[in-house]
Amino acid sequence: MTRIRPMSSLDHLVLATPDLAVTVKEVARLTGTQPVPGGVHLGLGTRNFLLGLGEGTYLEIIGPDPEQEAPDKWRPFGIDTLTEARLVTWSVRVEGIDAAVAASREAGYDPGEPWEMSRQSPAGDTLTWRLTLDKEGRHRGPVPFLIDWGATPHPAADLPVVPLVGLEAVHPHPERVEPHIHALGAKLPMKAGNRGSLAATLFGESGLVVLI
Repeated sequence: MTRIRPMSSLDHLVLATPDLAVTVKEVARLTGTQPVPGGVHLGLGTRNFLLGLGEGTYLEIIGPDPEQEAPDKWRPFGIDTLTEARLVTWSVRVEGIDAAVAASREAGYDPGEPWEMSRQSPAGDTLTWRLTLDKEGRHRGPVPFLIDWGATPHPAADLPVVPLVGLEAVHPHPERVEPHIHALGAKLPMKAGNRGSLAATLFGESGLVVLI
């Protein structure tokens, strides 16, 4: 049986950047908390840093890995097209991703076929999971992707935490994307606006911090 966590069906937020070191430093400055190394995505040309958001959720800061050659095709989340850091999307945690995909399709939205993914931790461990991305791996926007960690321990454990206070989206046509979010069993406050964006509000050491 597929289980999707209630609103916070949220698993993690994705802050993509063209310069990982600069963005990690800026997030640490804004929140007063240092993100920790997550690991390397071999073959994708990326690595990430993580920051806990409380209640088993986390922020992923992902960007080019200077120690890897550029991949043949693309880096995930449209990283190669970014000129500055951006909160590009979010994910919903499920147990049994194939059934979750089938349920979403039945509800009217196709999230795509699950991908097998992995990364190498700084300690040398290999973490594996499955997630849904578009065929080019460039998933972006307010509609989340699904992620299933299987038997892998969840990355949010033991992370330094900056509590997540709120998450909302702006989209030119909310009525077009809200049914897709609901089909995934998720909820996200949304309002109409000219430029589509996600905004996460964190409670840092010096007060509220908004990441867009």
